[in-house]
Amino acid sequence: MSTEISPGLVVKDTPLSQKLSDYQLIAFDMDSTLITIECIDEIADAAGRKAEVAAITEAAMRGEITDFKDSLRRRLALLQGVPVSHLEAVFTERLRFNPGAQELMAAARAAGLKTLLVSGGFTFFADRVKAGLGMDFARANQLEVHDGHLTGRLIEQCWGDICDGAEKRRTLLEVASLLGVAPAQCIAVGDGSNDIPMMEAAGLSVAYHAKPRVRSVAKVCINEGGLDRLLELLR
Repeated sequence: MSTEISPGLVVKDTPLSQKLSDYQLIAFDMDSTLITIECIDEIADAAGRKAEVAAITEAAMRGEITDFKDSLRRRLALLQGVPVSHLEAVFTERLRFNPGAQELMAAARAAGLKTLLVSGGFTFFADRVKAGLGMDFARANQLEVHDGHLTGRLIEQCWGDICDGAEKRRTLLEVASLLGVAPAQCIAVGDGSNDIPMMEAAGLSVAYHAKPRVRSVAKVCINEGGLDRLLELLR
């Protein structure tokens, strides 16, 4: 059963009396959740392939392409030769926090929650977003660079090569375990199909301006307004 408690804010089978401090960890997707853009699409703009890459991104986020790793490798191959300087331009000229991101992050910190960014995007942006929002943890994919240009590949990290939906879920549970926090005390916020595994593992799942498949599994859907609308439910 779903209830629209105010325009654009839908709750499904979730008590409305909860407090933010009832939780201990809040995890966020990055692209189109914490920030307004899909970074890989904007990087592709430099290669004149934005439309091609964006179409794959959209299909993956809708769940039409079920193998996220394959879809990411296909998109990365199209970025071979893009100068690293273009990533800097994307960050400074195009990347913006979504409305309410800073307010929700501040409220979470004040309530004693730890904050996690877990992204199928790239460390170049994730590390800067983490710093800009004062977050505690971040995990994302690392682009391989040679002679100042992207190779179209990723660098293997200690946890693996690609942060897909399964890795997002594993990261949420790993950080929760490190903190001594039960999954039921976690919140997961996302917009795309690769966020569903971590959303299903968390005690509270929040879909932010999300694809239909994501909205169908989330306990809270923010369909209008900013991320801070979650504070209308969790004081």
